[in-house]
Amino acid sequence: MSDPLVISSNTARTSRVILNSPVNRNALSIALLQELCSALGTAVADPETRVIWLGHTGSVFCSGADMKEQVRTFAETGASPGAGGLVPVLELLQNSPKPIVTEVRGAVRGGGMGLVAASDIVVASETATFAFSEARVGVAPAVIAVPVLARIGRAAALELFLTGRTFTAAEALETGLLTRVVPSDQVEEEMGRLITELLQAAPGAQAEIRQLIARVPRLTPEVAYGEMIALSQRLFSSREGQEGMTAFSDRRPPDWA
Repeated sequence: MSDPLVISSNTARTSRVILNSPVNRNALSIALLQELCSALGTAVADPETRVIWLGHTGSVFCSGADMKEQVRTFAETGASPGAGGLVPVLELLQNSPKPIVTEVRGAVRGGGMGLVAASDIVVASETATFAFSEARVGVAPAVIAVPVLARIGRAAALELFLTGRTFTAAEALETGLLTRVVPSDQVEEEMGRLITELLQAAPGAQAEIRQLIARVPRLTPEVAYGEMIALSQRLFSSREGQEGMTAFSDRRPPDWA
């Protein structure tokens, strides 16, 4: 029996989802995408899970599409598997009510860049490297452009998409693709610190925050203020809001259960 391509585990209100296909550098094969979609869906639906930790085994986070599978399938059927299988995964990452925290300890290419961009918080090793390599194999970063262009600016996207060049973690941090860059031996520690901080916040409020960050930039100021006033009033009167303010006044930790 072969090893699973994605490993899932749960501990301390955190679901850990690990890409586990180092033999092909965690390439996004049809099978891996199916397992990843299932694992993420389970984590999102789990009432005990507060934070989702996305990581990887091996020295490469993700090399992008499984090129051998792409070529083989085209030769056999005359059609390419394409990147359609990546869409449900990206949608799960972007629409999850729970924070997605991703660790990157190695190279990221192609579709793997979409996984990074669709995450909320990304911690990378200072030795990690990145590339939107599609143009160098004759295609475009089409599907992953949806989360990537919501995260980085036009100028950076034009240069990095058009050249397909490899860039450093420091450059990725500057574009906004990453949240933090740390020495290789501190990635695990930094992930743990961030998750501890996330668990101190109210889960309902976090779900609303994820939605407003995506929605507000698309609204006119007039509409945005109206919607945010209504949201603020609803949250201040919610059980979480009342518990948080009472706990602050009582100088005790809030009970988000």
